[in-house]
Amino acid sequence: MDFENKKVLITGGTRGIGRCMVAELARAGASHIAVIARDKKMLKQLAAAHPEVSFMRIVGDVAHSEVLREAAARIEDEWGHLDLLINNAGILSAGPLEELPDEELYDQVAVNLTAVLLLTKYCVPLLKASKEGAILNISSGLGLLGQPFYAVYGSTKAALKQFTDCMRRELAPYRIHVACAYPTATDTDMMKKFVGREMESPESVAKRSLQGVLQKELHIVFGGEEREAHVKLNFEAPGKFDAIAAAHYEKRRDSSAGHKAL
Repeated sequence: MDFENKKVLITGGTRGIGRCMVAELARAGASHIAVIARDKKMLKQLAAAHPEVSFMRIVGDVAHSEVLREAAARIEDEWGHLDLLINNAGILSAGPLEELPDEELYDQVAVNLTAVLLLTKYCVPLLKASKEGAILNISSGLGLLGQPFYAVYGSTKAALKQFTDCMRRELAPYRIHVACAYPTATDTDMMKKFVGREMESPESVAKRSLQGVLQKELHIVFGGEEREAHVKLNFEAPGKFDAIAAAHYEKRRDSSAGHKAL
């Protein structure tokens, strides 16, 4: 698989990792890119930055199912099929669960999980019409390792791992590859409160995630050997990882205070 002349749909493509993915896809020769985002002005700027690409600009909130249905319908009418779906949009509200406003709990589930399920559902017939379709879900390192004060966000991102495995096996007869990426802390608007912290660049995360799709990787895990070791420890001896989490409890509580990207 390559991205030359491919037709792509991405959510949250105007900022951070999503914007960098659009740039990477354009460099790789993707001919048509549909982007769902809330900011009409930023969508227009994104399209202007890549005149070589035919853009479909879809203004709307992925938490609203009608936006997702309309996106799939427009792609069917104008393109006839879809080669790559990237479920990238995500929001975050951290802090103790009992202090989290109900609406921020619901919103995270709606954007980070329900929208992914629905948009994928609507796009499956379009992907089946492709000669070689693929889905890339963007999870998080917090979806691999449950951490205090990120219960809702981490749970929605952990669900994407299970959804990825389910759909890859469900769509295997149709030659549709389904992969999931798990970035660590990335220098985007979502992490702007952590000025000075060492983070991955959104460009590197975008490039590595898309390479994973081309190489037919199943799970694209960032964070190196330490992250892989922690994931293994958490699976085999979760009590031991509890001790690691406990050692950083106060620091995690302090850093999660006011950590919102909605």
